[in-house]
Amino acid sequence: MIHITLPDGSQREFPGPVTVAEVAASIGTGLAKAALGGKVNGKLVDTSFTMDADNSLAIVTAKDADGLELIRHSTAHLLAYAVKELFPEAQVTIGPVIEHGFYYDFSFKRPFTPEDLAVIEKKMAELAAKDEPVVRRVLPRDEAVAYFKGLGEHYKAEIIGSIPSNEDVSLYREGKFEDLCRGPHVPSTGKLKFFKLMKVAGAYWRGDHRNEMLQRVYGTAWATKDELQQHLTMLEEAEKRDHRKLGRELDLFHIDEHSPGTVFWHPKGWTLWQGVEQYMRKVYQDNGYQEVKGPQIIDKSLWEKTGHWDKYRENMFITESEKRDYALKPMNCPGHILIYKHGIKSYRDLPLRFGEFGACHRNEPSGGLHGIMRVRAFTQDDGHIFCTEDQIQSEVVAFTTLLQKVYKDFGFTNIIYKLSTRPEKRIGTEESWDFAENALAEGLRASGCDFEYLPGEGAFYGPKIEYTLKDALGRPWQCGTIQVDPNLPERLDAEFVGEDGARHRPIMLHRAIVGSLERFIGILIEESAGALPTWLAPVHLAVLNITDAQAEYARNVAKTLQNQGLRVNLDLRNEKITYKIREHSLQKLPYLVVVGDKEMAAGAVAVRARGGKDLGAMSVEAFSALVLSDIANKSAN
Repeated sequence: MIHITLPDGSQREFPGPVTVAEVAASIGTGLAKAALGGKVNGKLVDTSFTMDADNSLAIVTAKDADGLELIRHSTAHLLAYAVKELFPEAQVTIGPVIEHGFYYDFSFKRPFTPEDLAVIEKKMAELAAKDEPVVRRVLPRDEAVAYFKGLGEHYKAEIIGSIPSNEDVSLYREGKFEDLCRGPHVPSTGKLKFFKLMKVAGAYWRGDHRNEMLQRVYGTAWATKDELQQHLTMLEEAEKRDHRKLGRELDLFHIDEHSPGTVFWHPKGWTLWQGVEQYMRKVYQDNGYQEVKGPQIIDKSLWEKTGHWDKYRENMFITESEKRDYALKPMNCPGHILIYKHGIKSYRDLPLRFGEFGACHRNEPSGGLHGIMRVRAFTQDDGHIFCTEDQIQSEVVAFTTLLQKVYKDFGFTNIIYKLSTRPEKRIGTEESWDFAENALAEGLRASGCDFEYLPGEGAFYGPKIEYTLKDALGRPWQCGTIQVDPNLPERLDAEFVGEDGARHRPIMLHRAIVGSLERFIGILIEESAGALPTWLAPVHLAVLNITDAQAEYARNVAKTLQNQGLRVNLDLRNEKITYKIREHSLQKLPYLVVVGDKEMAAGAVAVRARGGKDLGAMSVEAFSALVLSDIANKSAN
């Protein structure tokens, strides 16, 4: 007899080998119908998977996260099936699951158009409606290579050819279409109902710019119609909030083809930038950080010592002078160690905290650039803490508390905490990894943070904590991090004199709160839909006169408010007041001040807050106090 243990602890007996589907059917017809796969001893499998020994089993349905993974993976194959039905000469390559959906890369003689996507999506729905079974088979590698070559699928043959010759490969067939895949998949195409194709983009074969440019078709898939609609609604809202669109409309910045991947900040955008930078500078000053500044160009010998020259050179901008090779720095850490090494350090100096608004350059592929969110030139709120092992935990507690306050001031309170632990390839002893991982975990616990582990996701030199904030649309943005690094101090020979008089290596903690300032400002713009809180708004208010008769009074009001440190736009144009109000409202200013004869006679101003809220008439002094209070409290009006 075979005993199958279910998640509730109950067991079912079967006289011989049994499939996941058969176990589901034995529980009930409803579950059998809903089953998309199973988890056998924690491993995700097809419903056709056969168990010939005692096992634990959980039936996976669309209600489970694993079920959604199966749906998206299978929908990617359905997309390839539809493309081959419509465009037989197209070649299929790869089609993985990504966040919220999937993509599939195709080689085709012409670009797919939006009209093509509509036709492909319709064909997908037709194929899904046939409810064709999805069937797995296994072939020896060389036989699979020959099979796909015979189909004219040279990309698939190349992928399989890279698999060791002694391994078998699995294929999945639905109708007339068969694809290479490890699986698992849903049992039939009828399980795929709620999907939409989103866009086409270019992608190099195997991510190498020297290879052919393929066409990547993106799609999204969900378990229910409501979830799909909610996602599409969120995307519509995200499009309205797109920082690139708002950057143009609010005249904050632009990206120019003369310098791809770098940002041209306009006056209002640079005011916003300075608001973020000066706030973070105050954070440094108030929390024991000494601000430093390293050079932009450093000799390659340093990058060779750190290992970046061998592992990261393709992403570095290289230059030469007087027969010496240099690189624009892609990160700030080596420079901070050189500053640390200038002079003898004692255990009494530790922890030593350096902070820098460090400009970095990375040669990102042009296809991956995205507004100010992903650029080639960026500035980090970079900090490095030199400490002893025993100080790691207390530094993590202090940093986490500080990060939470900073995020709250910027309007983010929903933070996700993740601890990435030792990868398979790593340096250092198991004892040192145990110590570092435990110190980070205890630091999070002491800060009252619930967190999840990411096994194997740490850097090769040490574990790290990732701090991810969620925005108004529920989108995650990983910004903050703190990483334990004994490696760079070892490579660059950093030392301190211990209490025992001997020389010791410090631990280096890499830490960032907002990360790239460019990216963080992009997040702020999208989070606020351009209606930035008063303390960050490039212009706090506009003063508008109704007629020329109030022009001089309006000038005096504007001057008084400017003398209070407020950023004021004075609009004395000979336009209707309704026109001026509308125009400045579209610029999403926190406040509009209107002055007419009545206000001028009373020495007052009529105030409108963002969103059209009428705050009525008040003295200039009262209004100034209101705005300054907004700024001081970092509150949105």
